[in-house]
Amino acid sequence: MGFSLAHFSDVHLGPLPEGSAFANFSPKRVMGAMSWAFNRRQIHLPEIAEALISDLKNAKPDHIAFTGDLVNIAALSEFRRGVEWLKSIGPSDWLSYVPGNHDAYVAVPWAKSLGLFEGYMTSDLRQEEQFPFVRMRRNVALIGINGAIPQSMTRAGGSVGQTQRQRLREKLKSLRERGFYRTVMIHHPPAPGLAHSWRSLSDAAELKVILEQEGAELVIHGHNHTRTLNWLESSHGAVPIIGVPSASMIEGGSHETASWNNYEIDRAKGKWQTLVSIRQWQGQEKSFKTISEFELAKTS
Repeated sequence: MGFSLAHFSDVHLGPLPEGSAFANFSPKRVMGAMSWAFNRRQIHLPEIAEALISDLKNAKPDHIAFTGDLVNIAALSEFRRGVEWLKSIGPSDWLSYVPGNHDAYVAVPWAKSLGLFEGYMTSDLRQEEQFPFVRMRRNVALIGINGAIPQSMTRAGGSVGQTQRQRLREKLKSLRERGFYRTVMIHHPPAPGLAHSWRSLSDAAELKVILEQEGAELVIHGHNHTRTLNWLESSHGAVPIIGVPSASMIEGGSHETASWNNYEIDRAKGKWQTLVSIRQWQGQEKSFKTISEFELAKTS
């Protein structure tokens, strides 16, 4: 039996709750709120995100992967609203989430922020660490990495860190040896050159080496608000790295129109096969439709 995995990212759920810019005051929150008021609120529409979730639910995937940026300025009220939004999608064992840089926009106590989303980041393995978590669904293993850490006023990057990278290496190796289809979830692109320097992971080069040495069947991310497919050569075959646009972006905006990906994963004659379907927002019809469908295979 095949396995279907839905992937979306960068919801940037609006509108900003009233007073959130000055609650638990920080200059970066105020700057982010101004960016929202003068730009983001016009291009990130909650009704598009709701339509995306409705379309996704109608597809009845076996599991959902959400690669971060649920909130905008990491206001406490945003996290409280965000967990209710996640619950409205479905149970936490049906959706896996990793944080984005906006979810760590400023330093906030874990229990009052990302800790509210903890059920969506719980590992199936007995482990002391939070990340990387592993969730095994039939013969598919989702490996969730956290690269989101508070940054300066002018940066939107992140860092995975040495400890998490080492644990990732061990998990990739173990799951490969056990025959799982390994899907790595991360918010930022996991290799150098895939995001502008001020928006990239500080240890993207080290993360790339791990993927080259241990391999993965699929790596999915968000952050760039664009649709991308990059390939990385590894000791265990080519690794596809797929990015998706923002889940709430208007048609004709400064970035690509909202869309989500569905991956139909199967195994035949000892080889993994992945069929990718891209569902994109159609502004005129107020609905999503499939704009592309292809087998995931490196051709050059």
